[in-house]
Amino acid sequence: MRYTLLSFSALLFCWLVGVPLAQAAPPLKASFIDDLLQLEVALQEGEAVAVEARALAQARRLAGGNAGDRWARALYLQLAAGAMMQQEESVAAANYLAEARGVEGIEAQQHDRWLRDEARLRLAAGDRERGSELLAEWLGRHAGEPRDHWQLARSLAHLERWEEAADRVQQARELAPQLDDRQRALASVVLRRAGRDEAALSLLASGLTESRDPARWREAAALAQRLGDAGRAAAIWEAGWRAGLLSGEEDLRRLIELHLAGGTPARAAEHLEAALASGELADSEANRRLLAQAWERARDRERALAAWREVAKRSGKDDDWSRLDRLAHAWGHDEAAEESLRLLPHPIDLAYEGR
Repeated sequence: MRYTLLSFSALLFCWLVGVPLAQAAPPLKASFIDDLLQLEVALQEGEAVAVEARALAQARRLAGGNAGDRWARALYLQLAAGAMMQQEESVAAANYLAEARGVEGIEAQQHDRWLRDEARLRLAAGDRERGSELLAEWLGRHAGEPRDHWQLARSLAHLERWEEAADRVQQARELAPQLDDRQRALASVVLRRAGRDEAALSLLASGLTESRDPARWREAAALAQRLGDAGRAAAIWEAGWRAGLLSGEEDLRRLIELHLAGGTPARAAEHLEAALASGELADSEANRRLLAQAWERARDRERALAAWREVAKRSGKDDDWSRLDRLAHAWGHDEAAEESLRLLPHPIDLAYEGR
């Protein structure tokens, strides 16, 4: 793993010129400065094992010393952490940083820098409980970057602490509204599990027209329907269908169902009619019946009567002819009503039905 902690040349330069990073740090002996810089060079050259041994020995020797010794001890512990990171020993590196920030008199800004590094190391090692706790502590005092909030949100999601994770997602989005696919997927899961379905739908719907992922379109439509907004679900599915992202018989049937549930039965009927004409759906009695029901619900009288007439002719059932008769009379289409009576299989039995 690449050495990523603040380098000692940078750290000591800040201390020497008095910038806020280490303005409260006590003075270091020249011998310590030389030794620390030599160890840093050795670490950069890949001598991680030797650096850890030397740094740890120095840190142990300086325990209980004066303020300058304690500051040097903390820096040696940081070097030991860097050595363990090079060896991909994240837990050991985190432990050294925890020990470094626990040294008495450590300047607050440096303490928090090590706190953040330790949190990231523990999360990388799979210790989500402790890593989340430390990163949340650090974010309690710092605004952080979007990646800090996303990292914490992901860890909290693994722990199934959905409300906390959702709060972190919200903070991350406030810092950087544009999300990549991985962030969007995480946010969608977290918001839904936290019961924030409206926010999850808003997230999924944002930029949906630019997405070529059919799963995202399906997910958005399903979430809209779950919220009781079948009309919005139908509109999303319709847009995905028109864009060619949703296709095939199963998706077509879903589209028709959503239009029927969402209050747009005429669109359902149009899709059905086109599919029957093209052969995309079987020209069966069941599909013809669904078409008749769709036109009836759309209050398109001419098409509804024609569709029910076709159903009745195919089925030959009294109930279908009777339905055609009732609709024709209700809508003032006497000729259609008379035709239905003439074609009834048992006209005598039904002559006075509903009159």
